[in-house]
Amino acid sequence: MAGERPVGRRSSYDKYPEVRVDGYDDQVFHGNADVYAALSGLRGASTVTVDCYPGVTDDVLDLVRRAVDPDVVIMSGLVYLDQQKVDAILAPHVTQDRVRGVMFYGCLEDLMDPEQLDRARSKVQQAVDRGLRVMVYGVGASVVCPGDVLVYCDLARWEIQQRYRHGACNFLANNAEEDALRKFKRGYFIDWRIADRHKRQLFDRIDYLLDSNDAGDPRLITGDAFRAGLDQVVRRPFRLVPYFDPGVWGGTWMRDHFGLDPAAPNYAWSFDGVPEENSLYLRFGDVRVEVPAMDAVLRRPVELLGAQNYARFGAEFPIRFDLLDTMGGQNLSLQVHPLTDYIHTHYGMAYTQDESYYILDAQPGAGVYLGLREGVSPARMMAALRAAQDGGPAFSADMYVNRVPAHRHDHFLIPAGTVHGSSAGCMVLEISATPYIFTYKLWDWGRLGLDGKPRPIHLDDGEKNIQWNRRTDWVQSNLVNQFRDVAAGDGWTEEHTGLHELEFIESRRFTSTVTTQHDASRGVHMLNLVEGDAAVVQSPTGAFEPFEVHYAETFIVPAAAGSYTVRPAVEGQQIRFVQAYVRQVG
Repeated sequence: MAGERPVGRRSSYDKYPEVRVDGYDDQVFHGNADVYAALSGLRGASTVTVDCYPGVTDDVLDLVRRAVDPDVVIMSGLVYLDQQKVDAILAPHVTQDRVRGVMFYGCLEDLMDPEQLDRARSKVQQAVDRGLRVMVYGVGASVVCPGDVLVYCDLARWEIQQRYRHGACNFLANNAEEDALRKFKRGYFIDWRIADRHKRQLFDRIDYLLDSNDAGDPRLITGDAFRAGLDQVVRRPFRLVPYFDPGVWGGTWMRDHFGLDPAAPNYAWSFDGVPEENSLYLRFGDVRVEVPAMDAVLRRPVELLGAQNYARFGAEFPIRFDLLDTMGGQNLSLQVHPLTDYIHTHYGMAYTQDESYYILDAQPGAGVYLGLREGVSPARMMAALRAAQDGGPAFSADMYVNRVPAHRHDHFLIPAGTVHGSSAGCMVLEISATPYIFTYKLWDWGRLGLDGKPRPIHLDDGEKNIQWNRRTDWVQSNLVNQFRDVAAGDGWTEEHTGLHELEFIESRRFTSTVTTQHDASRGVHMLNLVEGDAAVVQSPTGAFEPFEVHYAETFIVPAAAGSYTVRPAVEGQQIRFVQAYVRQVG
């Protein structure tokens, strides 16, 4: 399951985008009976290894154990260090903060007990020597035994987060009752890092991949089909599976425009362009298989990102698009993102969350808080923030922070260190560098989160990162609507829209009634259709099938897709789309 399964009025916005995989329709198995039958064919193997992403539930173990019917089952969980030792190793990375950790760059083996690992390996070998069939199961099972056959049970991060909310524990943690934000943090900084590092080593060895997102409806594909799916994804335009989540400040725009559940309290976020969080739907015949979009990043980083981006970022997707909805909602918190040096030294991250707000829609009177007013005293502002946080008078944001009117198609640039936040009444397309968890809230308008708890505030960190010279005149000259004409032709224009020179992302806006020409071969492009009903993306050489996108949808054009064109789906209709990519050297 990838996020909320919306219901409601029909919308052209596609909530379930798929990538059709050619040539492997006969290598997919759907449902308990079909998957059971396929896995039963493994009974002739001496050793079957079933490796899992953290968060896979016991129903998967029950299914594969019944199907494989081994003589001996060895659980990989037995080879890890005891809780006290694991906690000691991870304590500097977990931290005491509710939402901030320090990136863990270790591996699964760092958390394993060498003696227990040797015992488990010996048990496997002894059983095989006796002619018994062995199944090794769990996270890191292939470290214990590579297996004659390797089954990998994959799981989307959004589904893991939903399971956290319903009481699931983090990997190697007994924290079922812990605050969900703390679980998310541990997943982000530890669990998913070591799991991805391990999974990446297995791609070429996987014989079967089990989609473990829906406990009652498993889907199994062969390793060849899985690899082919990822290889085909990175050579054509594609969309990620969006998900939607409520928040204390959330609005109603997405609900009304995307046909979401009208009974939901609101929708604050849509992640529709975050490979680290979103999934891919791979279509094999009449079966849809869900895999984490990060699988494509890890499997084919050069083809997806381009050689220069891979050289700079490694197997990490550096751009993210998401939607923030305060239409009929509330103000976002006043916040600031850490500077690059700070995020590196404090959290082990290579780069920070520079971003921008592109306004898809706005109600009358809407605005964006951006930078400081002229003459503001840092000491006085921080004293007012601390007093408000301690229960004193509410912080007067308008006294200290610029509130710039916001209208449809405005673009506000937000390099790290800039105080910012959207007011109520805005529908924001947030264009950002990927590290999205590093927001220092300065003031949250004295409210509680949907969980009834105060939302985390980080005044000390925020104070160390606020760039106090970013005041009214500088903000207007550098961050507000920095549009500049780049090129034009009959029926089209291209504008530079940002981002700021301190940010590594370049963004362009195209307005056209005709076909426009583009080339992603030097580095991946991420786009969103910000005006018009629909657009068609095509290859001038026929390298991929025509691809249709709709209003407000985000899509990715991989570097390997090369040249492409974009035209209105309805002849003569004006469309606008924002295109973002990493600025290239040379």
